[in-house]
Amino acid sequence: MVDNNDGMLRIFWPSNLTRSTTPGVIVGWRNSSLDLFVITILEDVEVRSVETALRMGTLFRNSVYPVARIFQLCNQSTMHVLGTLNHSESPETFDPANLSAFILPTSSRPYLYCPAEVGLSVQIVLFDPPNPAQLQYMSLEPISLTLGSSSTAEVDISSTGDEVEVEEQEKRKSLSDLVTKLRFHTVVRHSATKKDLALHSILRQINCAQEVADLLQKNSPLVGPRRKRSLSVSERVVESAQSLYAFAAWTIWTLFMTYAYPSLLWLFKIAIIIHRVLAEAILQILEWRLPFQALRRTRGAPLAPNGGFALKDISAGCQQVHLRLQQFSYYPTQYSLLQKRHATWSSFPTTNSDYIRFYNSLWLVANDVIIGIALGSFINDNATASAQFISDVLDQYMIEGLKRMIRWLMSYPGGLKLNTELAAFLGDLFLWVIEYWSSTLLLVILPRLPMIVYLIGFSSFAGASMPIAILSDLLSLMTIHIYSFYVASARIFNWQLTIIISLFHLFRGKKRNVLRNRIDNCDYDLDQLLLGTILFTLLFFLLPTVLVFYLTFAFARMSIISLKATLDACLAFLNHFPLFALMLRVKDSKRLPGGLHFQLLETQAIEGPRQDKQAPKDTNEETEASHDDEDEDDEESEDSDTGSSQMTVAYINLSSTPLSIRQIFEQYFQLWARIRRHYLSPKVMFRLLTGRFVPPLGRNEMYGLQYSALPRDRATVGEVWNSLNETLDKGSSTEKSKAPPHNQSLGVYGSTIGRRWK
Repeated sequence: MVDNNDGMLRIFWPSNLTRSTTPGVIVGWRNSSLDLFVITILEDVEVRSVETALRMGTLFRNSVYPVARIFQLCNQSTMHVLGTLNHSESPETFDPANLSAFILPTSSRPYLYCPAEVGLSVQIVLFDPPNPAQLQYMSLEPISLTLGSSSTAEVDISSTGDEVEVEEQEKRKSLSDLVTKLRFHTVVRHSATKKDLALHSILRQINCAQEVADLLQKNSPLVGPRRKRSLSVSERVVESAQSLYAFAAWTIWTLFMTYAYPSLLWLFKIAIIIHRVLAEAILQILEWRLPFQALRRTRGAPLAPNGGFALKDISAGCQQVHLRLQQFSYYPTQYSLLQKRHATWSSFPTTNSDYIRFYNSLWLVANDVIIGIALGSFINDNATASAQFISDVLDQYMIEGLKRMIRWLMSYPGGLKLNTELAAFLGDLFLWVIEYWSSTLLLVILPRLPMIVYLIGFSSFAGASMPIAILSDLLSLMTIHIYSFYVASARIFNWQLTIIISLFHLFRGKKRNVLRNRIDNCDYDLDQLLLGTILFTLLFFLLPTVLVFYLTFAFARMSIISLKATLDACLAFLNHFPLFALMLRVKDSKRLPGGLHFQLLETQAIEGPRQDKQAPKDTNEETEASHDDEDEDDEESEDSDTGSSQMTVAYINLSSTPLSIRQIFEQYFQLWARIRRHYLSPKVMFRLLTGRFVPPLGRNEMYGLQYSALPRDRATVGEVWNSLNETLDKGSSTEKSKAPPHNQSLGVYGSTIGRRWK
């Protein structure tokens, strides 16, 4: 992989191997002459036997999947014997190709024989090997809980009439272009070194370490001394048939899997396809573009190429139905994708993000339904009281309360002296609209309010998000008159303020040049100045009356928008809350990698045992006798016969950094930034104070968070059928082909595998 010529011996050592104090053989990868990766330690075997077994592929027998795939993933062609562990005879000279390591019973760190005369510094990187069966792995990049921006639904902001979002989009685009240009003017650009590139291969080796070690340990009895033969298949059948209950259960299970299971499986696939067809029909209706465009469009912005708004863009209830049908349509494809991870080694972390998204979606739907059943039962049991409460709220805040507010503005609000005629005109106009609206509301909606409450209660059995969405739609429907009052008063106030500013330029002898977008000098006649003075005085004294009405309806409109934003936030929590990710963060944070953490441990100077050249062959027997007799004289003689070498080893702990809470809720931070940029930015505040229209945040922007775990293009009915056949039919044939032949899984030599895959 990379040639290490810096005079440092680097060894990657699994932490779970430091508990072994028995003699063994170290097996692992050799990335270079001084870069070693330890996989496992085989006990009660000889070095020559292990080397022969690695060449012949004995240690890779009975593998469920092709071992050549592991060699390809780890960027290696062969596996080597790296040295020995806890052997009584230490080597006379140091050889990097044949290490001599030992573990003391009182220590949790491996020690390596490397005398100072060699001139090498030793660095041992300790790591906890992730368990691929539990979907644990290490990664340099944080795990993604979404499908990415390329997979989410794109929003055509130019067709929504939202000037605020269009301006922000143009600003982000110009900033992105500027950053792209700055990259071409970079003075110093550091390219990745060979060691930086090798880190990715080492991480793949770490992810595969546990699975490869289990395979080697399972085949280690084939290398060591021959042990008792296990029972054959016929002997196991005879032994199991001795129990009549077990034989009857096995017979019933065989009959069920032979005759009943295929029929049930076929019916299940047909039910999924029927559901997919019905869901596609409803989705097409919800996505059908209505034959009208946005009421307000940005100046110069093109119209939407595919028509106007769709039902899902107008109604929160339709949007919620669309989201649920999208999720249910994606479940079969997502499940088939997760089943493909059983077709290869678990060390390939390709479907971990899909696994988290799939079960997080299932949990959220289940919790939504459970909460909805409780909420629907409460609403149906108190339907009459709920209908009366909603009727009182509508009458108190939407009709009578608004009438009292307008009548108060027609008099002297807060002691202010307003223009009586203009206040009376505006007040009578708004009161007439309220009277007409209240009569329509009383005739159409209020008599049917108990039935509407019952429908909301029954919709709760589909999830608590449905009544919340319906409530948001009812809130929009019940406050149409307030929205119209806000638009009318804002337009009047903006026109009046614009005219006053233009007349103020007239007093200064200036005018605004629209073509050049600047203020130019201008000479006015006397009659023009006189007419401008009269109009300026008239409009200026009428401005407080218009301003009071505008501020009242603007405050009411902002309150309604805040309430709708709260309901949309509740929908976002019910549809996209990272519940499964938080559970994994607390239960097993290794399944949510957010990066790597290297911790330098305390460096220790070790006194390693080393056998003297003149030591007799029976030194071990004398040592055992000295320990048994506990004679101090014998211990002193042993110390004089056996020398010791002092070495310095640097220990580094490599661990996986879990995904932070900020990264888990990154989508919510983006949503809050979008809301803050839309409503709380200085530019929006200026638009609100000058009477310019502030549109609500589009439903596409609000629901973009909830669609982040769904693909942009949903699978067709044919693709769902193919994925179901591929997934469910492959499960029955997997058991038959679970153990491939030896020549297909490994070949004769590991080097041959490496050449074949490379």
